[in-house]
Amino acid sequence: MTSIEKRLLQKGVKPTANRILILKEMLRDPAPANLADIERRLPLMDKSSIFRTLTLFLENDVVHAFQDGRGTLCYELCEYEGKCEHNDTHIHFFCEQCKQTYCLQHINLNNIPLPEGFLPFSASFVIKGICEKCR
Repeated sequence: MTSIEKRLLQKGVKPTANRILILKEMLRDPAPANLADIERRLPLMDKSSIFRTLTLFLENDVVHAFQDGRGTLCYELCEYEGKCEHNDTHIHFFCEQCKQTYCLQHINLNNIPLPEGFLPFSASFVIKGICEKCR
């Protein structure tokens, strides 16, 4: 059994050929990716199969999703084994020139003071600008 198959099984996902291919591709380039990005990277797989797999991955914490600043849903790998507690809330940076989204994991959103009785499940924060490569 490969490490990719083990990772899927730890999340409660049956490792089928399409699921293995998509996860393998996301591991190859772990930067956040939207549906169109993954379609370009896997041109022989149809869009609906990719979308269904990403939806399943999202439901089982294989990936997390966030809006990237363009209104596009981006997917990034969940680093936790098994069920995720969604405490990996960090800021993202969207470059308006190259359209790349970057994870700024060193800037954490876990300690935002909320009114008493409020229970957050997720947080999303995207900064838009120009990355160092494009500048």
